[in-house]
Amino acid sequence: MRDSHSLLGALFGDPVVDAVFTDTARLQAMLDVEAALARAQVRCAVIPAAALAPIQAACAASLYPLEALGQATALAGNPAIPLVKALTAEVRRRDADAARWVHWGATSQDIIDSGAVVQLRAAVDHIESRLQVLCTALAKLAMAERGTGLPGRTLLQQAVPVTFGLKAAGWLDALQRSQRRLHALRSDTLVLQFGGAAGTLASLQSRGLDVAELLGEELQLPVPALPWHAARDRIAELGSTFALLAGTLGKIATDIVLLMQSEVAEAFEPTGEGKGGSSAMPHKRNPVGCVAAIAAATRVPGLVSTLFAAMPQPHERAAGQWHAEWETVPEIVRLCAGSLAQVSVVVQGLQLDRARMQAHLDSHGGLLYAEAVAVTLAGALGKSAAHALVELAAHRALGESRHLREVLQEMPEVAAHLSADQLEALFAPDSWRGMTDTWIDRVLARG
Repeated sequence: MRDSHSLLGALFGDPVVDAVFTDTARLQAMLDVEAALARAQVRCAVIPAAALAPIQAACAASLYPLEALGQATALAGNPAIPLVKALTAEVRRRDADAARWVHWGATSQDIIDSGAVVQLRAAVDHIESRLQVLCTALAKLAMAERGTGLPGRTLLQQAVPVTFGLKAAGWLDALQRSQRRLHALRSDTLVLQFGGAAGTLASLQSRGLDVAELLGEELQLPVPALPWHAARDRIAELGSTFALLAGTLGKIATDIVLLMQSEVAEAFEPTGEGKGGSSAMPHKRNPVGCVAAIAAATRVPGLVSTLFAAMPQPHERAAGQWHAEWETVPEIVRLCAGSLAQVSVVVQGLQLDRARMQAHLDSHGGLLYAEAVAVTLAGALGKSAAHALVELAAHRALGESRHLREVLQEMPEVAAHLSADQLEALFAPDSWRGMTDTWIDRVLARG
């Protein structure tokens, strides 16, 4: 897994989320589950109250050498086995009788999965907060630029006029859906895992559900209908939710990268010392933040495919499929967090060249308004005839390097239905915005 302090950590990561998924944080999350389990069982009178203090005191990651645990994990097959052994020894050092109650009724997967859920919840908390900041910035951008026209582009070709406010509202609309998906994870995905050896909690006899409910209360995690050791749709759903977020952030970044092209030059990432330069070309202004977000959007789907491939897990415990999730899930979340951090900086400091946008609207001899003319003529000529007529005029305008409006004015079939003033009005920058303002208002109302 990528180290947050590595050469690439700052480019692709977010320091807060990276810290959530360090080895030390993983270890502490598992120990937090062990401590919570002891508290829950004391509350249920399943273990003696005197065992609680020694167990809780031993549940500190700083007490356990990571390197030794790592080497033991390679032999044991999962990190919980050597951790429980070390934890028991540490508790025994403090209180020999308390040591017999460590990890009572639990299995390794309970500790690993519930610990992972605690980590994931912390990451989601931070990501939701950062996502709200980005959504607020996009809402302001949509409102401020709702009247800023620029060419809409389909198949990378100029199509019809749109506004930059509409483009920003489109980005915001997709991110609002990600907000709802992230929030939904809390009720049915980020849930407790506690089932004992094979999901029955038989070792706790009739107190299994009582312990589970109090453990969920201690960890502030919902308790599902039954343990989910080998039912991994929750993990696949979580990965999918983050993949959708990464893809949306990648779409925003892709749009901005294309707008930054030298031949377009309508929008730019914010500048800064050492940001976006080239080792060879002093004039370059590269879209660094957007490139990182696009890289994340490219990588995450492949990682999520691992989670789907791992879903058909055998019987009551996986034989390798579960293990494939351990590094994959944190990497997905870390990449999304890093992408979100980069795109947030870009959007909040986005620089627009509105004059350039307007110049592009006026370029190409008014061809962007061809649809407006065709639709207007369709009322009199029919859709097919009007489309063919304007298409002919557009080809002629291109071939003769003339403005489309001039060519249309010379065509008797057009003059019979549109006066010079009516034709002129169809080529006005604000004449063909359609439902733009309505769409923007609808998105902003859902913020």
